[in-house]
Amino acid sequence: MKYSLGLLIALCLALVGCNLLPAATATPTIAAQVPPPQPTRALEPAQTPAPGTKPQITPGDQPKPQITPGNQPPANKPQITPSNQPPAGVKPQITPVNQPPFGAKPQITPPGNFGATGKTYSVTNPTTNAKLHVQVFAPADAGSKKYPALVLVPGGTGDSSGFVRDASELMNAGFVVVIFDPDGRGKSEGVEDFNGHKHQDGLAAVARFTATLPEVDAKKIGIATFSYGITMGAGALARYPDLPVKFLLDWEGPTNRNYTTTGCGTSRQAGIQWQPCTDNAWWSEREAITFIAKVRVPYQRIQSEKDHVQPNNNHALEIVNAAVQAKLPFVRLNDYPANQTYDVKNPPKMFAEDQDRQRTAFVAKYALELANW
Repeated sequence: MKYSLGLLIALCLALVGCNLLPAATATPTIAAQVPPPQPTRALEPAQTPAPGTKPQITPGDQPKPQITPGNQPPANKPQITPSNQPPAGVKPQITPVNQPPFGAKPQITPPGNFGATGKTYSVTNPTTNAKLHVQVFAPADAGSKKYPALVLVPGGTGDSSGFVRDASELMNAGFVVVIFDPDGRGKSEGVEDFNGHKHQDGLAAVARFTATLPEVDAKKIGIATFSYGITMGAGALARYPDLPVKFLLDWEGPTNRNYTTTGCGTSRQAGIQWQPCTDNAWWSEREAITFIAKVRVPYQRIQSEKDHVQPNNNHALEIVNAAVQAKLPFVRLNDYPANQTYDVKNPPKMFAEDQDRQRTAFVAKYALELANW
């Protein structure tokens, strides 16, 4: 029995050594499962597109456009695209369709060639026999087509020397422009007549001469007067209703002796020694308000809020009212409706002073409209 027990123990030990019996095990410890650490992603440098490749911008990463003084578009500057550029060699025309509205600054394109010189002629005043100095400015292609024409009449006792820039601008706007020195002024012969009948006769001769120019459409000639030039212009048209003139433009012209002399006082406007306002015979030849009632062509008045000479602009309303009452075929003040009269005590708004500096552009606008009226 003693030997059997020992043999049994030995047998058990042998079986354990051969892994035939399970060994005693302890309660296993379960460790918390921690996910392996994720590798940190390094920041990648901004991707720069290869040369010649346009970067792609998606709605989510579009940057806000930055405007700097260097790339700001000029205010109100029209953009010209190939679709609206005129064909090479064609001059843009101002038509009633694209005339700027009241209050807008009209633009003359292309810019005036201020270095242009006109062809020089001599026209004889049939009343005084004085040879008048005349210059004609015509577009470059005037030999192949006819253009409407404008005869410019200077203000005060001026001559054509102050019109070279105006003539160049108007020529580039599509007109043949005629400027001249009245009797006794500039390079003309004769004696100063202060826009009386003799000067009016000289203007009539220049208008008839203009109609003979081969580059002029004789059915589209206008007279454009500046300041006191309205006396000469209205006088010529009233006294010679057969003149080949289609319309009359008037920039801020004085209407009677009181306005012309700025009050009939001892202080003479611009140093001009006018005759006394009591000299009715002398002034009967030199008041536009008298002549306008006998004019038989369309009349356009251009007037700014602040007149270039007068303390107010009542004279503009007076001459417009007189023209309407005389039943001229067309009468208009600035861009207001045609053929209407005005209350001097409640005057309408006129062009602002900065717009008045664009007077040549306004003349071009109205002249083209009336030439095709």
